[in-house]
Amino acid sequence: MAHLTIRLFANSLVRRTSFEMIIPNDFRVEVPENKGKMKTLFLLHGYTGDAGNWVPEYLAEKYNFAIVLPSGENAFWLDGISTGHKFGTFIGAELVNYIRRTFGLAESPDETYIMGLSMGGFGALHTALAYPDTFGKAAALSSALIIHDIAGMKEGDKNDKANYEYYRECFGDLDKVSESENNPEVLVKKLKAQGKKLPEIFMACGTEDFLLENNRCFHNFLNENDVKHTYIESAGGHDMKFWDEYAVKFTEMMFGGAAEK
Repeated sequence: MAHLTIRLFANSLVRRTSFEMIIPNDFRVEVPENKGKMKTLFLLHGYTGDAGNWVPEYLAEKYNFAIVLPSGENAFWLDGISTGHKFGTFIGAELVNYIRRTFGLAESPDETYIMGLSMGGFGALHTALAYPDTFGKAAALSSALIIHDIAGMKEGDKNDKANYEYYRECFGDLDKVSESENNPEVLVKKLKAQGKKLPEIFMACGTEDFLLENNRCFHNFLNENDVKHTYIESAGGHDMKFWDEYAVKFTEMMFGGAAEK
């Protein structure tokens, strides 16, 4: 198992940045070598987090996929309004193209998946919907689907996570955010109207999670718009215990078998 730290100049961020990468390119005697095409999983961290792996490496060996671990700061994996904050473009286009050129991986949606937790869950959904010709599957754990919570915030407003200025930097005009393409619902409707194939979506949220209702609302929205997806609720909070459980379950579903309904 190769563990890499790679530095590159990111035009979308107007600076040098780095990402981690895990590649199962060595095989122990007891692990049969998989001769198939290696797939790639982009793994997105949550608010206040940084690049780190929470998918067991034995699954990368078992199913023959590389893991790409970028850092998105606290930017919600979106293109912010100020110069150098195009994190959506960085993940959805620039980094994918770098992986293709450098490693010959992630060359089609069938080979390119994305997963995230909390803020990264939002990022996984939004990125896959914004780049449906790139990402074939998206798994979102305890997603911070907060668009409707922050819509209409005014200067001076804040909640227990951040203030108006932060949300405006990430999401743009908060009076128009619900109708903007920073809203995954808008992207779903756009893709449906264009007759385009949507990525396969997997979602999970704990029944004690403060984001449960947000996730239920998006699940209901997908049902109302006839978007096939996997949605699971089970006991758990907004914590690594829950995310570790569903990182394994969804990795098995995405790389190894049929989705659970």
